Amino acid sequence: MEHEHEHEFVLEIPEFEHLAYEVEEGIALVTLKRPEALNALSQSLLEELAEIPELVQQDPEVRAVIFTGEGKAFAAGADLKEIAAIKDPFMGREYALFGQRVFAEIAALPVPTIAAINGYALGGGLELALACDLRVAAKTAKLGLPEVGLGLIPGFGGTQRLPRLIGRGRALDLIFTGRHVDAEEALFLGLVNRVAEDALEEAKKLAQKILKNAPIALALAKESVVRGEGLDLAEALEIEADLFGYAAATEDMKEGVRAFLEKRPPSFKGE
Repeated sequence: MEHEHEHEFVLEIPEFEHLAYEVEEGIALVTLKRPEALNALSQSLLEELAEIPELVQQDPEVRAVIFTGEGKAFAAGADLKEIAAIKDPFMGREYALFGQRVFAEIAALPVPTIAAINGYALGGGLELALACDLRVAAKTAKLGLPEVGLGLIPGFGGTQRLPRLIGRGRALDLIFTGRHVDAEEALFLGLVNRVAEDALEEAKKLAQKILKNAPIALALAKESVVRGEGLDLAEALEIEADLFGYAAATEDMKEGVRAFLEKRPPSFKGE
């Protein structure tokens, strides 16, 4: 009986108002659903996004997560009515910290995450995409951090994640001008990994390619990259060696090597 109860608990999905969450073939698809507001990141939408990491980690079936938006936007920034209600620096700080916490939990997921940028990804929307591991843009996508034009700065991680991804000079160009870049320029800048007619379909193909590899190895590779950031090379290489050691002791490693030598596809079990 206990086993049955656990199984039900794993599959229990909250009733979301502004999100859709579905799992298919190991991929969790999270769709932002405020199309009338270009999927602007209201407090209530952020609160729902905050539930996603726990849902993903409770479900052993989920091996990758794709974030996308309904309609013509991925997410066109924060909700300006809520920003207009900020009265003092303390309220502003709490507002930024809340968004940062939500995105930090998404960034910390142990499985690969992909932003399928189907349209506008501006301000907080681009910051959500930056919290993902990989970004796929539709040819029609527009990306930018327009906050300085509103008398603000990016507050959900943009001033920190963007320079780490594309370098300080390129990041400051986008942040200082507040301009929108198209998908081709975003690809040139290293802001997105791929450009396609259909961002979601391309993101699914990319996820399927990733999922052919060993689950533990994927998690350890992500951990190695993330933990090594900001450390000097010698310390970071120590982390890599430790995590390589864990990977080398897995059953999946034995299966991977065996399959290669036997010239057959591997059958990984996440062990």
